Amino acid sequence: MATLTEELAAIRLGAEGDGTKPGRIPPPLLAVMHKVTKAQQESDFRTRMPAVGTAAPAFSLPNQDGAIVASAGLLARGPLVVSYFRGQW
Repeated sequence: MATLTEELAAIRLGAEGDGTKPGRIPPPLLAVMHKVTKAQQESDFRTRMPAVGTAAPAFSLPNQDGAIVASAGLLARGPLVVSYFRGQW
């Protein structure tokens, strides 16, 4: 079983190839990923990110089923972890 590092290395090695082998990123998808990454870097997003430990504002967002979930309700049940996914693809 390959480690995550090994799997990512295999994907990177195939990133410039024809994208036909398993585990390889197809060139059209890779182009979109590079475009979005460049746009994010140019937006200087790192200077706008909250510092580690900064309290997040209260929010309500749809969950995976489309139901609106409020952070206050989740926090009432215990600690809350919020995961942000970057990307537009």
